[in-house]
Amino acid sequence: MATETTGAVSSCVDSYGSAIGMPQLCFEWFPNQIFWLVLTLVVIFLVLSRIALPRIASVLAERQGTITNDIAAAENLKAKALEAEDAYNKALADARAEAQNIVASAKAEIQADLNVAIAKADSEIAAKTSESEAAIAEIRAGALASVEEVAKDTAAELVSALGGKASAKDVGAAVAARLKG
Repeated sequence: MATETTGAVSSCVDSYGSAIGMPQLCFEWFPNQIFWLVLTLVVIFLVLSRIALPRIASVLAERQGTITNDIAAAENLKAKALEAEDAYNKALADARAEAQNIVASAKAEIQADLNVAIAKADSEIAAKTSESEAAIAEIRAGALASVEEVAKDTAAELVSALGGKASAKDVGAAVAARLKG
């Protein structure tokens, strides 16, 4: 069965019914192409506006809310970090001040103990010094007595060796006079 064409032959179709060249550029088919273009665009618009765009908008809104919440949380954490840093610095300053007080009190306590020990040592040294001076005075007195005794004996021996006679009283007076100066 052969197909018969009942109208004018289109300039866009050959004798076999195939398109000549590019069918999109055939002016006779523009109204049909424009109809399908408009229909397709309307369908795409309706699908996008009713289904896709609301979903995209909700995802964007959710994302914006998450970002806003994260920024608020970050600012809150930053404020807490600054507060913690201030508290740390204050605690550090307090600890340093406390350490200074402990050092000062320890120095004062050590100085007091040192002063007591020095005073005790000074008193012991003074007592030893007075004992030593007394012992030295006693030794000196004993030495002077011994020197005087030796001087009397030596003078008596010298006088007798030289052939003279002297009484113990005269020798004692002579030695005493010589020792006085």
